[in-house]
Amino acid sequence: MSEDSNSTPDALAPYRIDVPQDVLDDLADRLRRTRFFDDLDNEDEYYGISTAYLKPLVEYWADGFDWRAQEKELNSYNQHKVEIDGTAVHFVHERGKGPDPVPLILFAGWPWNHAFNLPLVGPLTDPAAHGGDPADSFDVVIANLPGFTFSTPVGRGDLNYWKIADIMHRLMTEVLGYEKYAAAGSDYGSLVTS
Repeated sequence: MSEDSNSTPDALAPYRIDVPQDVLDDLADRLRRTRFFDDLDNEDEYYGISTAYLKPLVEYWADGFDWRAQEKELNSYNQHKVEIDGTAVHFVHERGKGPDPVPLILFAGWPWNHAFNLPLVGPLTDPAAHGGDPADSFDVVIANLPGFTFSTPVGRGDLNYWKIADIMHRLMTEVLGYEKYAAAGSDYGSLVTS
């Protein structure tokens, strides 16, 4: 989907996460075929993660993790995907419930994605429901940085944090129509925020 300069935030097409079953089946198959090595003298993980720790984790991801439950939870948020300067940007946009919500964009960084910040949506958009003052509400935008999770594919090799910041500024001002906004980020997202 391309960003349309005449669009309004309410006119943006919703985005739904729907990973094809064959992709999930392929991942589970590859995980089940993992060849573990003898992890000699590494019980204390001095040489890195131990096979004793890693093997049950891989088995869980192959046969115990319920992606469809996670997908359902992720799809419970208002999310969109647009293209800005040839770059895909996936984001959650939840409106505040107070009298004059402040627009706020949140970024994570490696190895996290937008889900890292999802627990903040309720308290920030509806502080009254969490024991706060409704006047302290925010319109929350949680963006995946290019190349992260659903902000793919990346078709440009020149992206750095200041070019990503320009893209995210256009998301907030041109796509979502905010004149001013606040920003916060962690890890690589802190560089974009700065």
